[in-house]
Amino acid sequence: MSSNTGAESSNASNEAEKPPIEKFHLPTPEEIRGQDIWNNCAVRSVVSGVMGGGLGVMMGIFFAALDNPIMQDTMTTRQQLAYTARQMGQRSWSNCKTFAVMGFVFSAAECVVEKYRAKHDTTNTVVAGCVTGGAISARGGPQAACVGCAGFAAFSVAIEKLLERYE
Repeated sequence: MSSNTGAESSNASNEAEKPPIEKFHLPTPEEIRGQDIWNNCAVRSVVSGVMGGGLGVMMGIFFAALDNPIMQDTMTTRQQLAYTARQMGQRSWSNCKTFAVMGFVFSAAECVVEKYRAKHDTTNTVVAGCVTGGAISARGGPQAACVGCAGFAAFSVAIEKLLERYE
């Protein structure tokens, strides 16, 4: 009888460890509307551009604060503060534009390719990375655009594999 009691207690502990089954619920009309808005490529692109711009501003402030003026020894404290503030503004604006364009172009390209292919996989990331890298480095000529395309596509795939969004 004691062996039977041991089996019952192990079954009870196995049942206690299982998480409860959650009820399935249909999305509410508000959730459906929110998904429809977010699935619009224009909305995604603009939001990504704005978020990229914000990231650029933060990075510009951070990196400009780390930079020392060349003539630091001959400058007064007031001149150093003015120089640092000017550098922060210039770097923030420059990084803001760069990251906003990068976020906008990458998000738009990925969304358009995803809608066209009707698939959600790494190929979308490769194409979006190539388009973004090519667009950013296009001013340097065709060779620079090709290198930018390949480099940004490889970087996008590396980040994608690191984060493992797709299976």
